[in-house]
Amino acid sequence: MTLLDAHARTSRMSRVNPVAKLGAAAAITIPLVLTLDVVSASVALVLELLLMPLAGLGWREFWARTWIVWALAPLTGLTIALYGRTSGEVYVDWLFVTVSEGSLVLALATTIRVLAIALPSVVLFASVDPTDLADGLGQVLRLPARFVLGALAGLRMVGLFLDDWRSLELARRARGVADRGRLRRFLGMAFALLVLSLRRGAKLATAMEARAFGAPGRRTWARASRFGAAEWALIGVGLAIALIATAAALAAGTWNFILGPGV
Repeated sequence: MTLLDAHARTSRMSRVNPVAKLGAAAAITIPLVLTLDVVSASVALVLELLLMPLAGLGWREFWARTWIVWALAPLTGLTIALYGRTSGEVYVDWLFVTVSEGSLVLALATTIRVLAIALPSVVLFASVDPTDLADGLGQVLRLPARFVLGALAGLRMVGLFLDDWRSLELARRARGVADRGRLRRFLGMAFALLVLSLRRGAKLATAMEARAFGAPGRRTWARASRFGAAEWALIGVGLAIALIATAAALAAGTWNFILGPGV
């Protein structure tokens, strides 16, 4: 566990049930997915940035966790700007690339929407422990225990991929087969990692079945997953952001339902 993980999991937000974080992220995401306009995405993004300090992450932790979102969102907008639907004045028309007034507006809306959807999800789940999430899914949402525990076991295995990759790299270097051919080396290591993961997954499944993790009937849980006022408040904040953003887009006349004839 890194220092960022330790800090995030000791913050105030870490004490909120992960199911509430999932609900808040869904409440923000669903309206933004249904429309593609600058106003709703901008309003949602501004409200989220204003509330970010309440998540318990310092600015250093915030940028360390979200820099990839800030880096990739403009690339998504660039694709829309170059190949999006043409409308209005055309600025560039060269081969397969057409940059128009409409495509630039869609590119801006797409970039802001990606930020508005991704940032709260990254920040909210920065303090989520996989075991707490599994407890919440099994006890609060009443999902099948076999599915929840299997997903938890698989998620726990993800952290081992990096260690396995490093071990494979060191082993290949010790054998003198990792000095040239980067693409070939990468493909070979990726295949070896896939085989290793399949073998580990089979052993894990057998061990879990031997310990009756797949047995039918009601399962007990070691820790109770509580859902109280703080959780409902977080979901309420997510709904408020979604409603304010939607109302602003409707008032400005920019609401653009993605399944409608306007897209």
